[in-house]
Amino acid sequence: MTAKIYKPARNAMQSGKGKTDLWLLEYEPELRLTADPLMGWTSSADMKQQLRLTFESKEQAIAYAERNGIAYWVEPEAPARAQRKSYADNFKWGRTETWTH
Repeated sequence: MTAKIYKPARNAMQSGKGKTDLWLLEYEPELRLTADPLMGWTSSADMKQQLRLTFESKEQAIAYAERNGIAYWVEPEAPARAQRKSYADNFKWGRTETWTH
């Protein structure tokens, strides 16, 4: 039973950073997915795949895993890349991108 501790990336569909300040602990799958013979849906008997624990800090997640004897690995936090953009570039003469509206 191995767990992965990581900080989720922001949603690619939105520019906000909501729910990215929490750390997650998720269990790695122990059993493989199987297809249901009648409906064809994929399922697994491993119930820990559905469990996601949230923590306010990486240290809290590590302490929880060590306290409960869970083998874990920590995924390094990705650096935040801020892109500098100017509003005036939307109206620049000779711009290479197409106008979208």
